[in-house]
Amino acid sequence: MCMHIQTSQSNGGRRLAAFACAALAVLLAACGTPQQKEARYLESGKRQFEKKDYPRAAIQFINASKAMPKDAEPYYQLALTYLAQQQYKPAISSLNAAIKLNPKHRQAQLKLAELMTFSDKKNVIAAQQKIQELINIAPPDAEMLDALANTELKLGNPQDAEKHLQEAFAKFPKHLTSAVSLARLKFANKDVAGAEDVLKKAAAQNPPSANGFIALGQFYMSTAKAADAEAQFRRAIQIDPNSAAALLSLGTLQARTGKLDEAEKSYALLSALPEKQYKPYHAAFLAARGKHPQATEEFEKLRREQPDDRAIRSSLVREYLRMQQTGKAEKLLTATLAKNPKDVDALLQRSTLYLLMKQTDEAQRDATQALHFRSDSVEAHYLMATIHQMRGASLNQRNELTEVLRLRPGFLAARIALSRAMISSGAAQSAFDVMENAPREQRNMIAAVTQRNWTLLALDHTADTRKDVDRALAVARSPELLMQDAYLKLRDKNYAAARTSLTEALTKAPEDLSILRMIVQSYMAETQIAAAVDFMQHYAAGHSKSAPMQQFLGELLIANGQRAQARTALLAAKAADPQFVKADLSLAQLDAVDGRTGDGIKTVSAVVARDPKNAAAQLLLANLQDRSGNHQPAVEAYKKVLDLQPSNVLALNNLAYDLVEYANQPDEALKYAQKAAELAPDAPAVENTLGWVLYRKGLYSMALPHLEKAADKEPSARRKCHVAMAYLKMGDQDRAQKNLNAALKLDPSVPEIRAAQQMFEEAEKVQ
Repeated sequence: MCMHIQTSQSNGGRRLAAFACAALAVLLAACGTPQQKEARYLESGKRQFEKKDYPRAAIQFINASKAMPKDAEPYYQLALTYLAQQQYKPAISSLNAAIKLNPKHRQAQLKLAELMTFSDKKNVIAAQQKIQELINIAPPDAEMLDALANTELKLGNPQDAEKHLQEAFAKFPKHLTSAVSLARLKFANKDVAGAEDVLKKAAAQNPPSANGFIALGQFYMSTAKAADAEAQFRRAIQIDPNSAAALLSLGTLQARTGKLDEAEKSYALLSALPEKQYKPYHAAFLAARGKHPQATEEFEKLRREQPDDRAIRSSLVREYLRMQQTGKAEKLLTATLAKNPKDVDALLQRSTLYLLMKQTDEAQRDATQALHFRSDSVEAHYLMATIHQMRGASLNQRNELTEVLRLRPGFLAARIALSRAMISSGAAQSAFDVMENAPREQRNMIAAVTQRNWTLLALDHTADTRKDVDRALAVARSPELLMQDAYLKLRDKNYAAARTSLTEALTKAPEDLSILRMIVQSYMAETQIAAAVDFMQHYAAGHSKSAPMQQFLGELLIANGQRAQARTALLAAKAADPQFVKADLSLAQLDAVDGRTGDGIKTVSAVVARDPKNAAAQLLLANLQDRSGNHQPAVEAYKKVLDLQPSNVLALNNLAYDLVEYANQPDEALKYAQKAAELAPDAPAVENTLGWVLYRKGLYSMALPHLEKAADKEPSARRKCHVAMAYLKMGDQDRAQKNLNAALKLDPSVPEIRAAQQMFEEAEKVQ
């Protein structure tokens, strides 16, 4: 039964009337016969569909199906709504429900047949038969003829497809889809004039159609007739000033032809339309033009108008980052997450922001939280891989990248990153296999081909690499391919030819230090050190504002013993970018080499004070403290490095040595030495430290194999002394003396020699 509300002029009556107005839509839906309810729901759903508000449209169509459960139409409309959202599985279910209720529902049968054409040949043939059956029952409409033409194309019968499209265009000249499909087919068959004629006729319909002129304009765009295309788009706008398609097409054309100011006006008109999806276009175009302050201001306005729009928020965050306003970006995302802690998009954005700020703990916290809410988030797993890479945790990085590819095999950037990580860990064959397993459509992409070449080089398959590099260079002369070409030429000792390739690469990427390093290496291979320095000095002079370039020059000069000139270059790097920390670290190392270790410690301590999570700075500070004899501060700094990078072998090894040698803590030292040995089992320095820790614990027989292995692989006076002392503790004076004599020949000044000699003296006294 319907409820009737009677109002009065009293305050209570006025409140009741206001309530009645607010509830009117709900009450109307509850009134009337089931047929009337269905009709209202269908009408409302179609309005929402036209507005592209598909979720609300779906709700209305579901309500209509509940009002009339045995009517097929609500299910058909619901299927169209799902298709608009590319939700094919529920769309097919809805179409099947509609056909089950009404086997004669031609539109539902046709739509289901159209979906079948996206499958294999067998289903395409079945779809064609179904469409033909529908045509045999009653005269076909344009949509049926279009669908039939599509099946002919899928089955490789373009002539029959064109015949059906010609029929559709002749019988239904105002059906633009048929005209556009026919024009495309003619264009594919190189009948450009025929395609143009079809679209001209479609545009000339009376009354004129804006979409017809848009289609003709897009045809002219594809045939590089910019003036003709612009004329058609403007005619479309004259017919319908609110045509989003016309304004978008015009703006795109103007941008492509360099009419940026005009394009900006077109995008402004587009963004002024009532449809929400077009609101950000003008701001996005401003950002693309580099007008970031204006773009930021407009995105902020859109954010205020649509606070729940995640795409607008993401764009605003990107603009804040481009403007180096990380504080604003963090504040926005933090406020969003305070309101909704389960907003995975905001968590991922803030994690990315923290990564840019090198705050890996905070980045990992947000990425972990995102995975808690969405365990199959490819983006979150990729972020975790990046975090592990920054921390030097290569095994964890590879595991996360493997999970990314399991979830999304077509994520090429992750595939390349995994392959590179495997090469770095010495697993070249696995790196090659990763690239070989790329989706077929990606294997000929330049990025994929280039990475595959690196795996072949790592496997030392130079002949295969040579063929693939030559083949790729014939398509694109990218800097990385040119570097591979140069690498192969360097292997053949064709140094001049290698530098020619590298010079070409440098013109495409003028500040790529990896290219410059290869050029320097080519000179070094010919023992032309002066030529390498001269080249780099001249090149860096042309890039005086590039801090990395000046830094690289400084490193080269240090390696060549030109410390004064190196200091000048490093100071130039600091002048170019006062925040360039790498120059600070190099200057500190230079101070240490020049005997001014205290100055170096002061410089690095300032870096650490500004950025306590800079692992490289903490490690250098520890080394400098060790060099100055300040072993306790060194131990503390090494531990801070390991807090940031638990798998840092150098920090593990040096910490173990300091703990056993200067802090007399062999038990604690052992756990660090053992972990270092697990991570780098063949490193002589690590073997020596582990052996020495075992020696200090009195486990001489266990220590000896490690000490001998280290001394054999990389002999040094200190390591030979360690072996001598181990043999002496085990009572083998002959071998002990032999190793001590070897140490004396290598360097008689090391303190360990005196310690070993004292042990011999004490042993002789006992005898």
